[in-house]
Amino acid sequence: HNLKIVLKKLDGIIINPGETFSFCKLVGKPSKSRGFLPGMELSRGQARAGIGGGICQVSNLIYWLCLHSALDIVERHHHSFDPFPDQGRVLPFANGATVMYNYRDLRFKNNTDKVFQFKFWLDKKCLNGDLRCSSVSDYSYKVFERNHRFIENECQYFRGNELWRRVIDKKSGGSTLRCEHLVNNLAEVKYTPSKESLNRLSSI
Repeated sequence: HNLKIVLKKLDGIIINPGETFSFCKLVGKPSKSRGFLPGMELSRGQARAGIGGGICQVSNLIYWLCLHSALDIVERHHHSFDPFPDQGRVLPFANGATVMYNYRDLRFKNNTDKVFQFKFWLDKKCLNGDLRCSSVSDYSYKVFERNHRFIENECQYFRGNELWRRVIDKKSGGSTLRCEHLVNNLAEVKYTPSKESLNRLSSI
């Protein structure tokens, strides 16, 4: 329900050259009066119910799409803690972007000469999205992680990694032009890491 409200604001949005996208500005404050319902939100070290909870699924998807484009991230925040152990994870840890109105935003700028457009839709199971461009790019991008680890500090566990991306030249048949460091992530873990993970444990 909450995702449907957000997608009405964002589906089809155009980002022209020189424009900056702001999730909070476009979506506005999630409130009961605007039809938002309680959903799960991660706040102050807890997973709890909150009005508009769950809309970070959209900001997560937008951030992931942007990392595979020439758009420049201006502001992004990752969740401060990791609430659940991985189950079938296929993307790197901490690749999302949390938002909280008037406090934490997801913003990026179009510093290219191209026009970009977001398209979103829901099916029975998944949130889906496309990032479209006014012309075909000469480059593609592959996001990956390095230095993934669990860290122990005074009987607390933390999880960290680095996000990188490989910039690939499509004209040359797929050769790597460069590898770019994107961001370092570190979050408190709210569960007991697996034995396999603890075997790779490092200490602060």
